[in-house]
Amino acid sequence: MKRPYVSAFTLLELMIVLAIAATLAVFAVPAYRSHIARTHRVDAASALYRAAQFIEGATSDGVSTLPPGLDQAPQFGVSIYRLRVLPADEVNGGYSIEATPAEFGPMRDDACGTFTLDATGQRGNRSAGSDSTPASGECWNTS
Repeated sequence: MKRPYVSAFTLLELMIVLAIAATLAVFAVPAYRSHIARTHRVDAASALYRAAQFIEGATSDGVSTLPPGLDQAPQFGVSIYRLRVLPADEVNGGYSIEATPAEFGPMRDDACGTFTLDATGQRGNRSAGSDSTPASGECWNTS
């Protein structure tokens, strides 16, 4: 009797495939998460510039709140950042806008924290619970 030829994977082949998949996951998942965080930061910076443009166009009206759509980032859908206009003082040139991470959003523990932009063009960041806020250029980097 002739024994039929059976084609199957050996345990060694399966272990090699699992090791390769695990190695890829170790590098791919953190890179993906940092890319998503960078995308949310760019969206927050863009939302601040849109809000500043709106306020600049409506300065004669004395705008103290932003209309729906301009009060969050992203502009449509679930908000990741909330935007609000801060009162004018002698330092900010007439207005200041801040983008605060949503309380239960994915960026709530981000090192960049709250983004700020004022009428003089001064950009900044402040973190609520950490002294290790990255340099403003790192957080606002849109490249």
